[in-house]
Amino acid sequence: MGRVLDYSAALSELENQFGFAQTEIKDPDFHDHVLVDTMTQVLMKSTTQAFREALLGCCVARILDKDIDIRLPYMNQGEYAFNGRTLDEKVINPFLRDKEMPCSKGPYLSALRRNIRLIPETALGLRDKKAFEAMLEFIEHLRSASISDAQAMLRTLLRGFISLRNAASVPLVHVNRLSLDQHIDLARSLLATPSGGLFPVLLCVAALRALDGRFQLGWSIDWQGINVSDAASGVGGDVTVRREGTVLLSIEITERPIDGARVRATFATKIAPSAQNDYIFLHGAAPPTEDARAAARAYFAQGHDISLIDLTAWLVPMLGSIGPAGRSTFTRNIVELLSSVDIKTDMKVAWNDRVRKVITP
Repeated sequence: MGRVLDYSAALSELENQFGFAQTEIKDPDFHDHVLVDTMTQVLMKSTTQAFREALLGCCVARILDKDIDIRLPYMNQGEYAFNGRTLDEKVINPFLRDKEMPCSKGPYLSALRRNIRLIPETALGLRDKKAFEAMLEFIEHLRSASISDAQAMLRTLLRGFISLRNAASVPLVHVNRLSLDQHIDLARSLLATPSGGLFPVLLCVAALRALDGRFQLGWSIDWQGINVSDAASGVGGDVTVRREGTVLLSIEITERPIDGARVRATFATKIAPSAQNDYIFLHGAAPPTEDARAAARAYFAQGHDISLIDLTAWLVPMLGSIGPAGRSTFTRNIVELLSSVDIKTDMKVAWNDRVRKVITP
């Protein structure tokens, strides 16, 4: 009795739509369906978490099987019912916890227990009737929606959960001890994580601070956000290393390919005006063009040492040279940098996820 869902497919659908939802929520030009968004806002403001969590399951069930009656979340409720509790326990709740979303132990263990149906009569025994009514209205739109519209409605809910998470405090995972290989794996996974270029900057700063602390170099290491103008801030790069007020080294960190025009523009606007002798471009996987290397060689002949270095190739020997104590300081530095109020929640979640993957066999 009832319809059986493919829980692996359910998780895959949830993960896919979550990826799209993350992109949409960052797009200032994205406009949601007003009615669906209004219902979602009511649900997200409710102190009864069960309604919005169960609704995620209803969306996924509707997408996977159009014949399911999503008003019937218990298998004994008829031929077209589904097992809402099993879907939640196997897919929805683990997904929410993995993404660090505020959630309960499960909707079918709290407000929606005891074989209830998602129909108006159920509201009589519930505390937050306004939120439950919003849930029922959402369900009615969902029942008649096409698959693509149901996916869009699921993304609306997911954006609501993301907003809840962003408004909450996400505790960062602290790690006391990692091997050198684990540190390298962690660094590489963070560098591969979309962050608008911020993770590479944080890794560079954390490594330089660890090097300074390990060998007592007396450095002052300053850094700035990736969207801050170097000229406006009065520095020559993303990261500036000083000792007793004197600039020793400036580093520009870029994920974009470096060509000759980029080197020449940087020289004219940053290196020459402050007479910098040591300037490093730390770049991503795309190698600099031969024109870029030729420009760097030309400026070297004029007394300006401009280096073009792969960030991973720079970071790995750095981690190897500072020893276990230095590497522990390195990870503590990253946690400290991520604890800044200016760091977005999704980066903190990404850190937690990457650390757990590195330390879990």
